[in-house]
Amino acid sequence: MPSIQTLLENNRAWARSVNAEDPTFFERLSSQQSPGYLWIGCADSRVPSTQLTGLVPGEMFVHRNVANVVVHADLNCLSVIQYAVEVLKVEHIIVCGHYGCGGVEAALRDSQFGLIDNWLRHVQDVHNKHRTFIESAGDFPARLARLCELNVIEQVVNVAQTTIVRQAWERGQQLTVNGLIYGLDDGLLRDLQMRVNSAKSLTAQFKQAIDNLGKKK
Repeated sequence: MPSIQTLLENNRAWARSVNAEDPTFFERLSSQQSPGYLWIGCADSRVPSTQLTGLVPGEMFVHRNVANVVVHADLNCLSVIQYAVEVLKVEHIIVCGHYGCGGVEAALRDSQFGLIDNWLRHVQDVHNKHRTFIESAGDFPARLARLCELNVIEQVVNVAQTTIVRQAWERGQQLTVNGLIYGLDDGLLRDLQMRVNSAKSLTAQFKQAIDNLGKKK
C-alpha cells in the first residue's frame, strides 16, 4: 500500500543528494524563479515534464490536466498562461500530449465515466472535426495515435488564440507556442511541427502540421 512516509523519506534523500552536489541550489531556487518554458501537459503520472526534458526545478512552469486540454473558459489554465507570459516572460509555451492517453482513448471510444465526460467532450470535438482523417489512419491503435496528435495541434491553436498570447505578440514579445508528443514506450519527445510565433502564422502552421501527419507512414 502506498505510504506518505515513503514520500517523506524519499524527499529527504533527494534533498540531501541535491545539497551534496550543489550546496547553494535551494538558496538560489528560493530567491527567484525564471523559467524559459511553460509546459501544458497531461496529468498522466507517466509523463514527468521536467524529468523527461532533463530540466531542474525552476526551469519550467507547469500546468497539467486530463488530456492536455486548453479551454477558453478554464480560468485555471488561463491564469497559468497569463502569469507565465506576463510575469515570468517565458519564451516558449509547450503543449505536450502523449501516445496511449487514457483521456483521448475514452473520447475516441465515447466511454462514459461520469463528470469527466464533460471535460473530454473537448477532445471529442477534435475527433468530430477530423473524423475522416482519423478513420483513414487504419486500426484502432493508429486512430488513437492520430487523435492524440491532433488533440495537441488543436490545443496549440487554442493557446495561440487566447487574448493573453495575442496581446503578447502585439506588444512584440518573443513567444512561441509549440506542439510536442511523448512516447510512453520509448521515452522520446516528438515534434509535431506545430510551432506558432505570431497570429498571422497560425493558419499556415496548422495546415503544415496536419499535412505532416498525413505523410506519416
